Amino acid sequence: MRHQRRDLLRSIGAVGIGLGLAGCSSSDDEAENDDENPTEDDGSDDSDRGPEAAVAAEWNVYRARLYDAVALGEAGDAAAGARVAGETFEDFENAGGEYGAHELLERTDEDAYEGFEGGLGALRTDGLEDGDVARARDAADRASESLADAQEALTGEDAATALALQQYGARAADVAALTTAGRTDAAASVGQSALDDAESSGVTDRAEDFADALSGAVEAANGGDAEAAAEEANAAFSAAMAASYDATDEEVANAGHLAAFGARGRDAAALSALGGPGKAFGHAAALTVYRVLASDARWLAAQGATDAAATTAEAAFSHFEAADAHDALEAADDDAYEGFEDGLGDLQSALADGDGSAADEALAAVDENLRAGVDALVGGEPAAVLQSGFFRARFADVLELYRLGAADAAVAVARGLFERFEADEAGFHEAMEETDESLYDRFEHDHLEKLVEAMEEENDNGVESHYDGVQSALLEFEAAVGGDRLVAGAETSFFAGRAFDAAALTALDEHDRASAVAEDALAVFEAGAGGYHEALETADHEAYETFEDELAAVGESASSGGDVLAAAERFHEAALVALDAVLTNGGGGGTDAAARTMQDAFSAFEEARVHDALESADAEAYETFEDALENYAAALEEGDGASEAAAAYADATLRAQFAVVGAPDDAPLDESSGENGDDGDEQSLSGGPNVVDGVPDDADHVVSMQRVAYEPEELTVAAGDTVAFEHAAGEPHSVTAYGADIPDDAAYWASGGFESEDAARKGWENGEGAVQSGQSYVRTFETAGEHDYFCVPHERAGMEGTIVVEE
Repeated sequence: MRHQRRDLLRSIGAVGIGLGLAGCSSSDDEAENDDENPTEDDGSDDSDRGPEAAVAAEWNVYRARLYDAVALGEAGDAAAGARVAGETFEDFENAGGEYGAHELLERTDEDAYEGFEGGLGALRTDGLEDGDVARARDAADRASESLADAQEALTGEDAATALALQQYGARAADVAALTTAGRTDAAASVGQSALDDAESSGVTDRAEDFADALSGAVEAANGGDAEAAAEEANAAFSAAMAASYDATDEEVANAGHLAAFGARGRDAAALSALGGPGKAFGHAAALTVYRVLASDARWLAAQGATDAAATTAEAAFSHFEAADAHDALEAADDDAYEGFEDGLGDLQSALADGDGSAADEALAAVDENLRAGVDALVGGEPAAVLQSGFFRARFADVLELYRLGAADAAVAVARGLFERFEADEAGFHEAMEETDESLYDRFEHDHLEKLVEAMEEENDNGVESHYDGVQSALLEFEAAVGGDRLVAGAETSFFAGRAFDAAALTALDEHDRASAVAEDALAVFEAGAGGYHEALETADHEAYETFEDELAAVGESASSGGDVLAAAERFHEAALVALDAVLTNGGGGGTDAAARTMQDAFSAFEEARVHDALESADAEAYETFEDALENYAAALEEGDGASEAAAAYADATLRAQFAVVGAPDDAPLDESSGENGDDGDEQSLSGGPNVVDGVPDDADHVVSMQRVAYEPEELTVAAGDTVAFEHAAGEPHSVTAYGADIPDDAAYWASGGFESEDAARKGWENGEGAVQSGQSYVRTFETAGEHDYFCVPHERAGMEGTIVVEE
């Protein structure tokens, strides 16, 4: 059902395809607009447009944000791009008022309004959420073209041409931003796409300097020269701005120039999302730890300590049900979640029964489903780096088995890892080979193959030497590919595995070796651990000290005859806290690049033509804009208050756009509420039946309503289960069933208590059926089957979900 609706939205978003960008529409289309849009200017007089010119310039900010989302997809973070698209949709929905971007677009050109919203929705749902960057780019093009049509209808051909030039300048700024973040491949792709579009629209005929500079940026990015690419891209931005002043009158060009600086602020916000992996990666890392611990329990059982193995497995997984990774796995891949839990139960039973064959089968199921969960959460290079951490922990198991005199078992495990590497499990083999072919050769041929040979020959010195070589190569790969945050995830698996190895060795009465394992692990951490040591100490000193203390406590427990398993459990918790600290507070290339982007924007503004124009037009607006720009750059650099500073900068930019066209009082900014064109009075909305404060204690499941998404999007429940749809973020939402997409014998349901979809839609128009901040809509599902539903105000953004009710 949802894909059919998205196909419909794409057809709506396709309005205007083939009409070209601003200045390239057919005369027949212009004639139709003359009849339908009394505000249209025919281009013969570009003066005295006042606030309309400022709004048309603001539409350029929305056009730029479309391509910000695509740029994130090109940079390998489609999820971040989808979030940008969702935030853009919500900001647009809130841009009301007489001269708000939303309301004026709807008044100016209904087709353009429908096309923009449809394209924006498809950008997020069918493009970025599905990981299809090409489709996302097509959707962005459709949405952008719709806004270009409206710009021409509102301000005339010459002004629209100037805005088109400035919009391409903003896309050139995306190239500069990506190269600043070190994403030269993505920068080259984004730049080439912008250059192709500009050439096909005819814009480059007016701006040869722009085309030359952008072409140079693409060439430099393809060559991996980030500094040259950024320099050329910034030159392209400046050239586009200069050409825009030749295309239209000063006021329109000034408004668009300021909007282009506003777009650079959005670039910085987008780059912040590339600062490193976030919660999804943390969950994937936690799942990788479970992969390691399941293997630890199995090798312990294989050495005859079946009771200790069962106890170890129970301890290692005791907190999974309450862990964040539990819900993350279930939401990311429900089949993998079910398969993992079933496999884990089978593994624990097999270990308790001493059934080695069943334990091997169960371990394979646990590992396969956890790998599927990791891939669903992150995939790509992050998954490959986590696989390296898994290999580090498993090769440590190989060494312990060899030292225990179980050379055949050690060889079997090592050969199994070799086969998994050759099979490119998790993309690890290809990632290592592409990262550094000499490193790949050193890992596989110089050490891994020879490690197996040395164990078969029981060559102790060779085993130690090649084991060290394998571990060194793996750690070198993690550091080369991942940076501090990805390394932290991989090394969490390694260190947690070593702590439980110490517990396993204690169970085998190898107390001295258990103590040595913990001491060796601490020494690895102190030596840097691929940058993890410094990253953790910088991110959170308390978490760093706890990590060290708990790891040391494992060794102390082993040497003193204490409870090593309990110490390993405490360290496991400390390691996950440490990982979260690095992911949350550790900074990253994207954050640094965002700060540099705004610093460059500040420098560019000081030299820009619009600088003096704004100061002359409105000294107060000028000071507010410059202060906001400087504060935003500083907040990004300091890593504190960036969100608030970004919002203030966006408001200041919008105010400045209206100031340079002589209409400062018309800027759609509500000083009392801080929201653009929104009186902030949510109390005028009503919820209706089953909309309650908070989440009831007896709710069996909770669906979180984010800005423009239900999480999880699909939820499976049992008949008779109660679901609470909790408002978690954004503006008020509805929970509204699609009447044609619920079971035939099910009663219609929606927040507001309506009896049909049509009534629910009409009710929303009257302020009914709203779930606001701090509230939830509660529904008990009795009828088996699929129940599809949506949010009325955010449907076009793709906010849809499904409840699957099982007997």
